[in-house]
Order: sequence, then C-alpha cells, then structure tokens
Amino acid sequence: MESSSTTGGSTRREATRQKLYEAAVTLIAEQGFSATTVDEIAERAGVAKGTVYYNFASKSVLFEELLRHGVGLLTASLRDAAEQTAREGGSRVDALDAMVRAGLVFIDRYPAFTQLYVAELWRTNRAWQSTLMVVRQQAVAVVEGVLREGVAGGEFSDEIDVQLTAAALVGMVLVAALDWKSFQPERSLDDVHAALSRLLQGRVSGKG
Repeated sequence: MESSSTTGGSTRREATRQKLYEAAVTLIAEQGFSATTVDEIAERAGVAKGTVYYNFASKSVLFEELLRHGVGLLTASLRDAAEQTAREGGSRVDALDAMVRAGLVFIDRYPAFTQLYVAELWRTNRAWQSTLMVVRQQAVAVVEGVLREGVAGGEFSDEIDVQLTAAALVGMVLVAALDWKSFQPERSLDDVHAALSRLLQGRVSGKG
C-alpha cells in the first residue's frame, strides 16, 4: 500500500505533467511542433526547463505521451458512454448516439488537442507514428465492440463492415466537430449532436 507521502508525490507529478501537456498542446497548435521549444513549453507551464526533462526524456517523448494521454481520455469517455447506456437498458444505436455526444463533449473541451491529433494522423515518418496508430485503434475498437454486439443481437445488419463503419463514425465526429469549432462556433453542442444523431439513425432523407 502506498504511503501518503508517496501518493502526494505522485499526485503532484501528475499535476505537473498535466500542466506540461496543456502548455505543449497549446503551443504546438499555435506554431507547429518544430517551431516549439522546450524552453517555451516550460515557460508556458510555469515550471523550470529541467522539470520538463525530469518528466519526459525529450520534446518528442512529451508529444508522444501527450497523444497517448489525450486519445486515452477520448477512449475512456467513449467507453463510459457505451457502458452507461447499457446500464440504462438502451439499444446499441442509443449507445452509438451516446458515444457521438461524448466525442463532441471531448472535442468541445479539447479543441486544440483534437486539431493536432487529426493533423498527425495524416503525417508520416514521425517518431510517434506507431504509438498514434495503437491509440487510435483503441478508440475505434470501443465503437467496433458496440457494432459487433449489435450485429450479434440482430440490431444491425450482418452485412456491415464493422471496422470501416467504426472508423467512419469516429471520423465523422472528429471532422464534423472541427468544422463546428472552426467555422460554425455559434452553434450549440446540442444542435451539432442532433444533426449527427439524425445522420447516425438514418433520418436524413425524411422518409420513415
């Protein structure tokens, strides 16, 4: 069992790492990875430069851990939404709808991170590319799980391509949310969720 002093030290370190994540994501979103220095990250976080290297071996490692941390938060929020729906007796469509909303809430809270994440997905030859692919798959896998359950239960057609459909749903939320934050910021989260919910539930045509 951890002592209170050990627990306190761990909590302080996590708080410091959180400040460094926030500083890094803000600066890199503003000026790019290459142009952002460790000095700037430390200054924005309000810590000494040595603190950055104490927590992360390099700027690249910091950014890789930032991606892992951020996508981990997104994955957890998607999983929580699906599990909450299941506890309440909702359908698999309800679970997907709840996950769409959870994704929008996440992006509304972390727009700079989401912008960076989407941009990095399409870059190659980055040191953290393999890590990014792993954490991306973790997020998509949560959606795949709900789709597979829906197919097994007869709620969804067994002809759907689970992998591609899951990736499409995650991509829909990411791109639509970035469009919302960048070009339609006057719209509310509820409004954007309602539009994506109609698309998810096949009610775009106005038939049925």
